Amino acid sequence: MQTAESIGDMYRDAWSRFATGVTVITTVEPDGSVHGMTASSVTSVSLDPPLVLVVIGESRQTHGLIESTGRFGMSILDGSQTDIAKHFATPPESRGETDPTTLTHLSETPVIAEAIAAMNCKVSASYKVGDHTVFIGEVEEIEVGQGDPLVWFQRQFGGFADQNADNGAD
Repeated sequence: MQTAESIGDMYRDAWSRFATGVTVITTVEPDGSVHGMTASSVTSVSLDPPLVLVVIGESRQTHGLIESTGRFGMSILDGSQTDIAKHFATPPESRGETDPTTLTHLSETPVIAEAIAAMNCKVSASYKVGDHTVFIGEVEEIEVGQGDPLVWFQRQFGGFADQNADNGAD
């Protein structure tokens, strides 16, 4: 029989094999500064109304900020935005200042500039599950750009090659 520790390690390893897009979840701190975290636990929930789901660990600073503000931004990163993903994946106390040119706003909600999509969301529901909370956000504003997605696979950032692109073969 497997121990809880070995199942936990194998669980993390198993999910590392599931390729996901990379997002940055943003919100505002009490002093008005921007706070964000890199996340891959996101998904579309509904088209009518437009709802997104984001899962955030209760120990993360982002968790408390979303609870208090009731809002978050979600930016789907472009393949060229690995440095932004790494910045927001680093603990806030270790990452240094955020380059203000990487940010823009949808209404009052901060989002990542030049992301392939960005959404301004109002929390419509939240559910505590294990050591995380599932936040459901109603999309109030959206911006869609161009580009190829940044992908997270086997604990690494990478790109996505369009299989339909002209590769020069006859």
